[in-house]
Amino acid sequence: MSDAITAEGLVKRYGEATALDGLSFTVPQGTVLALLGPNGAGKTTTVRILATLLRPDAGRATVAGCDVVRDARRLRSSIGLSGQYAAVDEHLTGAENLEMVGRLYHLGAKRSKARARELLERFDLTDAADRPVKGYSGGMRRRIDLAGALVADPPVLFLDEPSTGLDPRARAALWDTIAELVAGGSTLLLTTQYMDEADHLADQVLVVDHGRAIARGTADELKDRVGGNRIELTVTDAAELETAREALAWVAVGAMRTVPESLRITVPVTDGAEALRRVLGRLAEEGVRVRDAGLRRPTLDDVYLTLTGHQASGTDEQTREAIR
Repeated sequence: MSDAITAEGLVKRYGEATALDGLSFTVPQGTVLALLGPNGAGKTTTVRILATLLRPDAGRATVAGCDVVRDARRLRSSIGLSGQYAAVDEHLTGAENLEMVGRLYHLGAKRSKARARELLERFDLTDAADRPVKGYSGGMRRRIDLAGALVADPPVLFLDEPSTGLDPRARAALWDTIAELVAGGSTLLLTTQYMDEADHLADQVLVVDHGRAIARGTADELKDRVGGNRIELTVTDAAELETAREALAWVAVGAMRTVPESLRITVPVTDGAEALRRVLGRLAEEGVRVRDAGLRRPTLDDVYLTLTGHQASGTDEQTREAIR
């Protein structure tokens, strides 16, 4: 299987800030690679370089057999891109936006119109097809932007946080669309802040931090690398959260993660069943009311936190600031 995307030693700096620091990876044709990393890790910078919107300061990359710098003009006809923010003309209708994209790809008027209608139906936008986009909701704008990335059936797609702003139904439809595209031979590189999205869609996950690759593998391989079981426990009263943390610290063998809004605490443990029994016994003695408790395998969230020391987030702040 040949590689649809290759990146070799990519470097990008914005003044004194280094967004990419020698990043290298490949994406085999017909597969999905998810880029995960904390704020400022270089994810959006990577996408923009591969999509010919930024020039690297060092290193090289090829997409669909084209060098992203030397062959930028030729490459653009072979890629689709959907960024973090919907790039649509709000004064045009949804159909007109997609038809315009088709004409820019030189599909011709008839094919552009037919393709627009196909995608409007696929993204459940048929009823809004002839309304100006300025009247669309945020989720609808996101869907029309994603549809625009698919107009020319490009062999390589770059999706930067594709499901941000989508409701669960639209998100599930997007996942189905991505699965169809990959089954048909398309190659996809995506950034996402949703761990379940990477888990569901990606053949491989690349964890990046400070512009460098720090881990790569399937979701299961990365979870196995972290290893162990987790106790996940939810209390009923915020006043009891600290007592529960003290009880869990008694058995924890790694970093504890607390979500105060949901009163949930997660900790890695060894000998999971026995550790859970001891914690529940101690909490009962302290009079702490437990709403839910159980053991589970590591998730990609756990992998993320263990490898980077940060909670998951999909926004590359360095790049956003640099291009304002």
